[in-house]
Amino acid sequence: MQSSARSARPQCKLWTRDLVLIILVNLCVFTNHIMSLSTFPFFIKSLGGTEALAGMCAAFFCLVAVIVRPFVGWWLDNGARRAVLVVGLILLAVAPMGYVLAPVLAAAILLRMVHGAALSLSNSTTATVASDVIARPRFAEGMGYFGMATALASAIAPALGLELMGLGFNVLYAAAAAISILALVLFCFVRAPRPKTEKRPLSIKGLVSRDSLPATCTMLVFMFTFGALENFVAIYAANEGLLSGSIYFVVMSVVLLLVRVFLGRLVDERGEAFFVYTGNAAMTCALLLLAFAPNAVTFLLSGALAGYAFGGLEPALQSMAVHTATDETRGSANSTFLCGYDIGYGLGGGVAGVLITSVGYANMWAIVALACVASVVLYVAWARHSDTSFSKQLARRA
Repeated sequence: MQSSARSARPQCKLWTRDLVLIILVNLCVFTNHIMSLSTFPFFIKSLGGTEALAGMCAAFFCLVAVIVRPFVGWWLDNGARRAVLVVGLILLAVAPMGYVLAPVLAAAILLRMVHGAALSLSNSTTATVASDVIARPRFAEGMGYFGMATALASAIAPALGLELMGLGFNVLYAAAAAISILALVLFCFVRAPRPKTEKRPLSIKGLVSRDSLPATCTMLVFMFTFGALENFVAIYAANEGLLSGSIYFVVMSVVLLLVRVFLGRLVDERGEAFFVYTGNAAMTCALLLLAFAPNAVTFLLSGALAGYAFGGLEPALQSMAVHTATDETRGSANSTFLCGYDIGYGLGGGVAGVLITSVGYANMWAIVALACVASVVLYVAWARHSDTSFSKQLARRA
């Protein structure tokens, strides 16, 4: 089975002009998002807010994204790829400029929710367009490469955001807006296929892809950890006198990129279970190092372990959620998965902010690590038995 899959792979062209362009657009989307994300707690504190309020802003950001995403999926399944992404990219430029023009807490919270809607529109569409253009025999591999844009943004954006923040929040958020405009220009050159789909009436049942739920729920629980890390590791490093938070993100993202380049084919060949087990184990170790042994060496090691965890687990589960979808359901499949991503991320950031205020950073990291255990339990009990599981399908063919 594996040898035949390898021999067939070179006959299926993976890298196309449209795939490269949509990866670049996705890179811009996540650079805009992450450079704002990693600096937003500092922005909130500059306006007189607290870590708990910064965590609540992360929760509000994701709450809006979750509410919007199912409707985005329905819109995409009705063939409106271009319109959705154009609207999303425009809002990705409007929100950060709003931070500059209205630097008060109430406006920042409101604009953060607009930013959440913008991300929902944008990355749901880029993932769906990528799903349209990737050859099916290399689908998980292709989605892994598509996800490298997120990895590269995770490496570049925190350091870029923190550096630009030193020049002032006006410079930081003007740059974020400019990056979104660049994405809009790049998207003008994408000529992805426009699937011929019948108009689907808006219905509550049709907003969620049931086939995507096993992978989505497994990812949702795991994302508690990532929501805590991305929102608070930079401030934690500053408080503890550790290396810069931007260095943590660079290490994490370099490992993430390496995982996707060299291990991206494993899901197509062996299934998603390998990354679910090893990724959750790695993230558990990463968080426990931050909780109980914070020093320069363990800080870097934690970043590397987190990079492996997210680098393998996220594309594996996204591929599982989407690979059986048809042209008519691909938008809702992507939006359902990304809803789980957003819910887990938002709850992780919100819960972490509350835990920091009540029990401190060290205990927060240790408590959040329990989400990895829950993610594995959920996968073993439910997701691995789903008909969408690569692992189950490969076992049948063996």
